[in-house]
Amino acid sequence: MKVTIDEEACIGCGLCSDTCPEVFETVDDKAHTKVAEVPKDAAAKCREAADSCPVEAIKIE
Repeated sequence: MKVTIDEEACIGCGLCSDTCPEVFETVDDKAHTKVAEVPKDAAAKCREAADSCPVEAIKIE
């Protein structure tokens, strides 16, 4: 599973990095991914972070 963030849409709320710190980090008020491929043990939390994003900036492939 791969995840991308639309940095223009991101409002830097930090919800994704709070929900799934294994995959996301917030730097300079923008979310970034820390890994190219989501670890299997973080997949559920990654989906939760994407579903919780208030501006739908997180896309999962």
